[in-house]
Amino acid sequence: MCGIVGYIGDKNSVPVLISGLSSLEYRGYDSAGVAVLNDGTINIRKTKGKVENLSALLLEHPVSGKLGIGHTRWATHGAPSDTNAHPHFSNDEKIAVVHNGIIENYQELKDELEAEGFKFSSETDTETVAHLVDFYYKENNDLLEAVRKTLERIEGSYALGVICTDYPDTLVAARKESPLIVGLGEGENFIASDIPAILNYTNKAYILDDRELALVKKDEIKLYDINGNEIQKEVFTYNWNVEAAQKSGYEHFMLKEIYEQPKVVKDNLAKRFTDDGKHIVLDGIALGKKELKGINQIYIVACGTAYYAGLIGKYLIERLVGIPVNSDVASEFRYKEPLIDEHTLVIVISQSGETADTHSALKLAKEKGSRVLAVVNAVGSSIARDADDVLYTLAGFEISVASTKAFSAQVTAMYLITLHIAQELGKISEKDFTEIKQALEKLPSQVNDILTKAVPAIRGFVNKYIGSKNVFYIGRGLDYVVSMEGSLKLKEIAYLHSEPYAAGELKHGPIALIESSTLVVGVCTQEALFDKTKSNLEEVKARGAKVLAIAMQGNKSIEEVADDVIYIPRTHWMLTSLLANIPQQLFAYYMAKDLGNDVDKPRNLAKSVTVE
Repeated sequence: MCGIVGYIGDKNSVPVLISGLSSLEYRGYDSAGVAVLNDGTINIRKTKGKVENLSALLLEHPVSGKLGIGHTRWATHGAPSDTNAHPHFSNDEKIAVVHNGIIENYQELKDELEAEGFKFSSETDTETVAHLVDFYYKENNDLLEAVRKTLERIEGSYALGVICTDYPDTLVAARKESPLIVGLGEGENFIASDIPAILNYTNKAYILDDRELALVKKDEIKLYDINGNEIQKEVFTYNWNVEAAQKSGYEHFMLKEIYEQPKVVKDNLAKRFTDDGKHIVLDGIALGKKELKGINQIYIVACGTAYYAGLIGKYLIERLVGIPVNSDVASEFRYKEPLIDEHTLVIVISQSGETADTHSALKLAKEKGSRVLAVVNAVGSSIARDADDVLYTLAGFEISVASTKAFSAQVTAMYLITLHIAQELGKISEKDFTEIKQALEKLPSQVNDILTKAVPAIRGFVNKYIGSKNVFYIGRGLDYVVSMEGSLKLKEIAYLHSEPYAAGELKHGPIALIESSTLVVGVCTQEALFDKTKSNLEEVKARGAKVLAIAMQGNKSIEEVADDVIYIPRTHWMLTSLLANIPQQLFAYYMAKDLGNDVDKPRNLAKSVTVE
């Protein structure tokens, strides 16, 4: 959500800024802009719309300079517009600011600044920062101190990049609850909200923690805490490469990432068993019998797609281990005064490791004495650093806003965590463990089998059902959770009204919505619940709905009630969710593509939700 990039060096900063902003488009945004300092003047170019609009503006009205900051904005305060786009100026145009996050007390500060004579031209909370920095800068002409004092006044979240005409060789950056890194180059340095923005130039960076500042010059970086004390940090080296952020011949990143799932599942299983294959190894996590002995409940907390991965974990842990598991949306968890303590294990799941609500839930859990296990993809992220233990999902870089391979990695992680806890507490026999392990080892080839064989049929189904206005997804048990994720994907990228329902709940209200134009996707992979779900599909079929079913190979009787069927390879009951979701991803992808939507960057959505 929003993106920041900054450059100081010997090159013209504009191409670097545009390249960086283009690499951050996956984060979601509605306007873009740059501020470039040259010959004592800051020139700002910004516009509503995509980075390509900004590039066109720069061709018409070019600027250049060796110091610059850029931004992609996702509107919070004020509608998307040229005026509300970042960067923002101080009134005398000596200071320019870019900002990710939300200034919660901006109205109070704005009233104070207006009383001092400052004029506001936008509706944003960020302009308050520009004027407040200017206010403190006028006290002693010290840019770093002005930013530091500003941070003491503002409440909320921020990642900031600040430049000043009196400091042509300096870029000041700061963060709190919104990610920001400082990239290290040779004779040049950078700031960015995520590594892809600078991956063409460096893979080394300082990761700023909350309430830390950076003074960045082309050949020097100094780091400070909020009190102005200089601090030392280790340089973090990213293992991602430029190729990971490219489409590699695929039409969209989403399609590329769907096809990367066999490797992702394989990577997440590799080296996570002992050499004899009889035990799980969770990356050195200290969560053995001793630590688990005092745990009497588990909370799994996440947002969006990660929340559905957590629901799968809840179902499996309760069934295999017998420990009560609550699964909560992170934004609700924080405000319900959860009944957790030192006897609670809290598992937080986040692809980016920067999800604001999930990070706040983690902090709350630790305040209450709970042990926190993070399941994240981004190494060195805020959630990874603050958790007691972290299990990395090894999905590689995911660019498409709609998560696919990260979800499969998270589900695989939940399989491993469940088996680990079950083993440590003696809740699973060696025979059952071996059976599940053998099924796990087949998953990568089975995912590949679906990708190889199912696409032609799914393309046909998309052509058949593309006129659908209302789509229901139904299932029972684990299939219900898979239905939630399938429905979400269709909403996210195809913009179709879609709702998931527990199949047994249809008669309690939702069946009233069924009519002849309704498409019902029935997920029927749980053998123990197959007949019951089939019966529910018969009910909607009798009321005129069209039925597209997802079932395991061999369950041919589903064809008695379904208009069309997608079969997945047979597997252990606890592993069907991962396989059943692959056809749903493909269905949503091709539906969105054929409807002419921007698949990788769906409207109003952001990849990393760093504000509440």
